[in-house]
Amino acid sequence: MITWSSARDRVIVGRPGAGVDYRRLPVTTELNTQWWRDAVIYQIYPRSFADADGDGLGDLPGITARLDHLVELGVDAVWLSPFYPSPQADAGYDVSDYRDVDPLFGRLADFDALVARAHELGLRVIVDLVPNHTSDEHPWFRAALAAGPGSPERERYVFRDEPNDWPSIFGGSAWTRVDDGQWYLHLFDVKQPDLNWDNPAVRAEIADVLRFWLDRGVDGFRVDVAHGLVKTWEPPSDTVDAPPPAVPNGPEPMWDQDGVHEIYRSWRKILDEYPGERILVAEAWVDPVERMARYVRPDEMHQAFNFAYLLAPWRADPVREVINSSIAACRSVGAPTTWVLSNHDVVRHASRFGYAETNNERVGIGVDDPQPDEALGLRRARAATTLMLALPGVAYLYQGEELGLPEHTTLPDEVRQDPTWVRSGHTVRGRDGCRVPIPWTPGGPSYGFGPGEASWLPQPESWDRYALQKQQGVDGSTYELYRQALRLRREYRLGAGTVEWQPDAGTDVVSLRNGSVLVLANLGTEPVALPAGARVLLASGELDADGRVPADTAVWLL
Repeated sequence: MITWSSARDRVIVGRPGAGVDYRRLPVTTELNTQWWRDAVIYQIYPRSFADADGDGLGDLPGITARLDHLVELGVDAVWLSPFYPSPQADAGYDVSDYRDVDPLFGRLADFDALVARAHELGLRVIVDLVPNHTSDEHPWFRAALAAGPGSPERERYVFRDEPNDWPSIFGGSAWTRVDDGQWYLHLFDVKQPDLNWDNPAVRAEIADVLRFWLDRGVDGFRVDVAHGLVKTWEPPSDTVDAPPPAVPNGPEPMWDQDGVHEIYRSWRKILDEYPGERILVAEAWVDPVERMARYVRPDEMHQAFNFAYLLAPWRADPVREVINSSIAACRSVGAPTTWVLSNHDVVRHASRFGYAETNNERVGIGVDDPQPDEALGLRRARAATTLMLALPGVAYLYQGEELGLPEHTTLPDEVRQDPTWVRSGHTVRGRDGCRVPIPWTPGGPSYGFGPGEASWLPQPESWDRYALQKQQGVDGSTYELYRQALRLRREYRLGAGTVEWQPDAGTDVVSLRNGSVLVLANLGTEPVALPAGARVLLASGELDADGRVPADTAVWLL
């Protein structure tokens, strides 16, 4: 048996893989803590977190060996990006087997050991689920090609005799022609054919995949492309009788269709059979936030990433507006808001905020692009995170941001692996810059990422100063700022609190009260005085000589 203990609860569960039927364990009040309403969850990108065997690629044993770091940091759970068998055309988001571990990352036994160790440490484990598409090397797709048009095998995917004009997210057309003349849909890479979610066999298969990992003890699923499973078919654009959009002035026909919600209601019923509040997390790039909130209605998902917040420019008015509208939209369906500033698909916020202009929608930065101001970006990133962690709801952190890591903005183009770089005709740099292996120790080969020099993407020399070992115990370091913020967030129960706006703080200041904590973030250019009698609990940077809050700085006050 494993004793799973944390600051919130103490749970006894069976060892994953030991024949325990999790569906038959008693569901107690102790298990039903609704931990997901105010948790801080840390995203691990497995190939770039820690390399145990020295081949230059991170792996599951490497993650297990570094879980103590997450305990020291103070997070509640980890989310693992894909580790399944895959040709790796899109860094594992092209899955060829949903029920195993790619040998690049280890074995299924290594996954079981990771979950067991995480639970011993009080950490929950969320895994990526990729239900919109498979790899073109998945047995199903190979069977579809072999079986031919009109076959049950081909009906598992989206094949058409004639393509329409839908584009691929990675550039170019979303359609590829096969030898018999039909075309298949791939909203992403050509090696990622979209599944047909109108097919009952597809729904049954993914439901079984959910149970497979739940039975191994996972605590939930982050659902990739959650807004894309259901499509409203559009004939080619030159067809005169093309139907009108399913929702007038609504989402595009391949995104955010109402039919996805029926799917998630069925998945929620499966998760609710298991003890311990297993959760579903939506990656749904939808607008406005009211449509995002539809994914977290009481009988659907538990969390949905707030990308409107991630994309908000560094100006007070837009930040206040997105916080306010997001909280209101999620409250209307009884759900927490899920805040995020960085992940494996976007430029790290320590670099996004490093530009004088406030555009926040960059897709990769290359060596010949305008370079961000590293100091400005880090100062703003620390302030943005300090503000985010004071907000009620859930917060997600992306590996390395606790070190203040910037984007690798001078990554040589010849080493890039993101399919966006190729499919865009080398016009969009893509996401490799935020996926570079993180530094653990200063100096030496690979900065402690692995035991040797190998690193699947080269790390910049500047990362020596960001290494974890250089920041531990150093007052004012980004790592210690994160540790202190997470400790105080829990101590003052900010995740379970409410927002009370402070309207007189100034036009360039975001100021709110959450319980007994007053939050003040200066997004302007001039210093801001503290309220009389206020005591600083946490600050993202030093106050000026007069005790005022400088530009691009956030503080928590009592």
